[in-house]
Amino acid sequence: METLSKGQRLPLANLVPDGVLQVGVAAQGLALDVACFGLDAAGKLSDERYMTFFNQPRTPCGGVEARAGSGGDMAEFALQLARLPAGIDRLVVTASIDGGGVMSQLQAGHVRLQAGGRELARFAFAGSDFAQEKAVMLAEIYRKDGGWRCMAVGQGFNGGLDALVRHFGGEVDQAASAAPAAPAAASAVMQAKINLEKRVEREAPQLVSLVKQAGVSLQKVGLLDHRAKVCLCLDISGSMGRLYKEGLVQRFAERILALGCKFDDDGEIDVFLFGKNVHHPAPMALSNCNTYVSQAIQRHPLEGDTRYGAAMQAIRAFYFPDAAGGERTRPVAAELPVYVMFVTDGGTSDQATTEKQLRWASNEPIFWQFMGIGKGRKSKSKFLAAFADSDFPFLEKLDELQGRLVDNANYFSVSSPDEHSDAELYDLLMTEYPGWLKLARGQGLLT
Repeated sequence: METLSKGQRLPLANLVPDGVLQVGVAAQGLALDVACFGLDAAGKLSDERYMTFFNQPRTPCGGVEARAGSGGDMAEFALQLARLPAGIDRLVVTASIDGGGVMSQLQAGHVRLQAGGRELARFAFAGSDFAQEKAVMLAEIYRKDGGWRCMAVGQGFNGGLDALVRHFGGEVDQAASAAPAAPAAASAVMQAKINLEKRVEREAPQLVSLVKQAGVSLQKVGLLDHRAKVCLCLDISGSMGRLYKEGLVQRFAERILALGCKFDDDGEIDVFLFGKNVHHPAPMALSNCNTYVSQAIQRHPLEGDTRYGAAMQAIRAFYFPDAAGGERTRPVAAELPVYVMFVTDGGTSDQATTEKQLRWASNEPIFWQFMGIGKGRKSKSKFLAAFADSDFPFLEKLDELQGRLVDNANYFSVSSPDEHSDAELYDLLMTEYPGWLKLARGQGLLT
């Protein structure tokens, strides 16, 4: 028997040349519901009949069948891989909590492969591997080079069964998914019809690859199922004119909208514009994204002056109106954090106000990702060699500002908004955000 570690892959051709095997799941300390998702090459549940669980125990082809567990397993899937149609590219075995609790309360568990009465491989997991997750992807069996392989996954999801459905391309009916009973939740899964990624394909096909790449970067840092509000804050001072004229800001905004499509399911992001004044246009959405930036600049022409603090105050007042963007000395909690992408090409005329805003905002679940456009040195980045000097000393100061409840900001600079590949940009945007989430939870900023 082979013991698998997280991420380890195991070829199955020599172990089970006929493709007949069983996948058993066991867990102690929590009651779990298990399911097996049959996904297409895009990783989506394109045929809901290929979700196998207690209420739908067999796929149409007979390639996957849910059974009662044996030998200490609470559940088992009998697989006949040769029966699966070519459109089923992978099988993902999952577990979600039936009732209250979180995955960190697990005592111990495993997923194991068996064939012919012999255990072939085992992947063990425990509560210490997780935190507040309600569901987990345990293992994946997938096609590779004409054969099948198994990978130990162990990826947790904070949102439970609904989160798994969304991850696999479904949109859960909210009324049905609110019911607490597991059968009702499973019913909600089967009611999943039109998903956000299909909307992207239909309404904004240029975002398809961006959404996919954003997901890759989020998966690297364990945030594939993370939910957050996304806000894009754009400098509209006169010096930004060339960047707007050449479409560079438009393309960058589309990349942030794609990130928003992974963090939320409404297909839009909030936008703020700032120069001498602050403007809050309608959100950038899939339906208006193609010409969004040019339309916004037409309504709000470029201005003199640059005032970070005024923009930050407006954003804080929008998301947390109780303080109206003013002083906050005690933490306030929210269910969803706010990720602000703050873009500028120069310094600010209200430095003192900006510092106050960042300190006060540290008591709110808002993370500020500052990006300076210029030749300056990139802070905490592996993607650019450091320059001797920085064009954005004040942004660097904000990155290290003292007197905050938590470190709620990060900064990097680019020579142009399109300097990085999509993969590099999304990796860069996640440099400090995952760490901030842990700090924010620890300080009671997130419920």
